[in-house]
Order: sequence, then C-alpha cells, then structure tokens
Amino acid sequence: MGLSGAYGRTDDDQSVRVIHSYLDAGGTLLDTGDFYGAGHNEQLIARALRHRNRDDVVLSVKFGAVLAPGRFPAGFDGRPAAVRNSLTYSLQRLGTDHVDIYRPARLDRSVPIEDTVGAIAELVDMGYVRHIGLSEVGAETIRRAGAVAPISDLQIEYSLLSRGIEDEILATCRELGIGITAYGVLSRGLIGGSGSNDGGRAIQPRFQGANREHNDALVARLQGMADAKGSSLAQLAIAWVAAQGDDIVPVVGPRRAEQVASMIGSTGITLDGDDLARIDALIPPGAARGDRYPAQFMADLDSER
Repeated sequence: MGLSGAYGRTDDDQSVRVIHSYLDAGGTLLDTGDFYGAGHNEQLIARALRHRNRDDVVLSVKFGAVLAPGRFPAGFDGRPAAVRNSLTYSLQRLGTDHVDIYRPARLDRSVPIEDTVGAIAELVDMGYVRHIGLSEVGAETIRRAGAVAPISDLQIEYSLLSRGIEDEILATCRELGIGITAYGVLSRGLIGGSGSNDGGRAIQPRFQGANREHNDALVARLQGMADAKGSSLAQLAIAWVAAQGDDIVPVVGPRRAEQVASMIGSTGITLDGDDLARIDALIPPGAARGDRYPAQFMADLDSER
C-alpha cells in the first residue's frame, strides 16, 4: 500500500527496487489489495516479478473495496459475482494464473459472509486461488466463515499500540487453527518513523494534536530497551509482534530499498519472557490515544464490534 501513494508520493522505479531487495533477502510474502492505487499496486508487483519465479512468491490479495473517481472509498462489495469479477481483473493486472491467498478487505454487511467465502471456495476448487483469508473481522464472523471452508489466516492490525485482538479474536483464531498476518506493526510510522504526517496519516486520529504528543511519549519509553538490544525502535516493535507466536507474521512496508535490510534485521532480535514483561510495563495494552482509523472507517470494521 505504501508503494502506491498511501503515505505520500512514490517512484515506481524505486518501488521495484524495494520489492527486489526484499525478495533477494529471502522474503516471500507480498501483500496487496486490488484497490491500492486503484490497481496500480498490482501492476507494480507484476512489473517487479516479470523476471522472477512466480512459485517463489506468496501473493496475498484483498478485494471488495469500492472506489469512486478520485479514489474515494465508496463502500464494500462482497457479492459472489463481485468476488469472481474482482479476481479476474487482479489476475490480469498481476500477470499470473492464480493468487495464493484471497480475502475480502472488509465485511460487506449486506452480504452473508458465508456467501462471500463460498464464492472464494469455488475459485479454490477451480485452481485460481490457493487459500482463503479474512481481514478485520470479529470472532463471530471468523467462526461463520470457518464453517463454510478452511480459513488460512486473518489479516488484522496488531502492534504495541493496537492490541485489541488479544481480547477475543486471537484466541478464536488459535482455537480454529487460523494464522494472523499482522499489519500496522509500526502504527503507520508512529514507531520508528520519520515523524511526518504525509498522505493518509493526515487524517489518522493518533497523529493529531495531544494524541500525537501522548503516543510519541509512549514510544519514547522503548528507546532505552532498543539501545540495549542494539536495535532501532522499528526493529524492536517488529520483533515484539513476531514474538507473540509462531502463528503471527508481521507485515512490513518499506518504501526505500535501504529500509528493507533494517526491517529484516528485526529477525535477529530475541525477546525473552522478561523482555516482553518489561515492554508490557512500558506500554500497557490500551495505552495509546486515538482510534486507529478515522470514525467513518472505524464504522467499517467488523473487528471493532
């Protein structure tokens, strides 16, 4: 998403170098959405993979977000016909004959989740999709979806500043054998970022006024621990998410090639039980101020109900 203008202007040549740097370092998961840049991101990935082995990459694709001219959000469409139509266009833009994980970006409240997941299951049977995923849905929806077809993983925000899944959603996924791909592990740059409010950050509640001051102060509490570990704040935050379980994969979003090595460096950081307890004491669950999305987008999150 960050390579398609979500956080300010980007350069496609540089973005391709970012993807190549990641793949060359051993990365495999590429997460995208057909609405990232109104299809731009899928085309960018296709360009980056043009001379690569497709089987070396796991393509995770979100669909269902409806855009109006100007790329303004206009709802979500989870109808079976829309599922099939969306995948057809994604396969063309990505230049591939299948995607590895296909998931609705948000719950379409006008369509039973059983219908949406059932349509993806048909695409699995046809060979166009390998695995079914979900995104930002709550425990009840996860159970309903899992009763229709096997669910590989749930993509949901999870970080030191966003720990809501620990209340019920994480336990439900573990009960059902569903993994987590955790996005927002750096809280859109609040942790270890440049400090700018470029792009989508300008409307994020956690970046506004007193909320920003409070959240910056929270993050600063970690600096001493990061120094002791010989890591950056960003590396420590990524390592914390990874340390929550082998069933959790942090999704990171470098925008420059030099950031790739830094983020991958987080895999070399070990956090034991004492470290995790200390981090909890420094930043307790629920300590961040401000919702993780603006009010109109929070209303779209089944995971928050």
